[in-house]
Amino acid sequence: MKIISYNVNGIRAAITKGFLDWLQQANPDVICLQEIKANEDQIPTDDITKAGYPYQYYFSAQKRGYSGVAILSKTEPKNIVLGTGIDHMDFEGRNVRVDFDTVSVMSLYLPSGTNIDRLEHKFKYMDDFQNYINDLKKEIPNLIICGDYNICHEAIDIHDPIRNAKVSGFLPEERAWLDAFMKSGFIDTFRHLNKEPHNYSWWSYRANARNNNKGWRIDYCLASLPLKERIERALILPEAKHSDHCPVLVEIK
Repeated sequence: MKIISYNVNGIRAAITKGFLDWLQQANPDVICLQEIKANEDQIPTDDITKAGYPYQYYFSAQKRGYSGVAILSKTEPKNIVLGTGIDHMDFEGRNVRVDFDTVSVMSLYLPSGTNIDRLEHKFKYMDDFQNYINDLKKEIPNLIICGDYNICHEAIDIHDPIRNAKVSGFLPEERAWLDAFMKSGFIDTFRHLNKEPHNYSWWSYRANARNNNKGWRIDYCLASLPLKERIERALILPEAKHSDHCPVLVEIK
């Protein structure tokens, strides 16, 4: 199973930049999208079906044009879960999960901490999400959580760890949470197979950051430990340029 995660920074904008042609070429079995910034009735679902993804699950924020996640699949899952049941998380459309016979896949869009209020919201979300996943793993041991975590894990995951040490996304408290989350039973599939530096998934639109590869790795496909022996490949796909993020990929036996 080939799974891709992609923060598209607006699905309609991405489609105008060739996203659907790229999707057919990339040909994942499942793609998790974040920051779709649209409701289902605003999305060209028929075009997505024609591109090979008839099974589409959207969970939009209540605020129009904001946040939102989706999962597109070639095959029908046996179960779909929109949201988490936790109001402050679901209000912003940040989680959708599909269950197949031997693996479950979640699309996650973790909040950014752009100001002090949002940073407090982010920490509350992180704590509640950890508790939610702790319970979920008892029911679903084979879980892959793909998405934009809005956190760089380690210094190797950011182009300038010194200057960004006090910037949200690389704060010690955020990094410690992500470290603990992984140690609670998840594998960073990309780092599991790739140890090289200068691999990023997001670049600022400012200062020609992408061309200079001054980026952050904040998009992950985290696989629960029971899946460890089934991880075949894990890649970042920086050639896809429909967003300020690029896709990340994992293949599971």
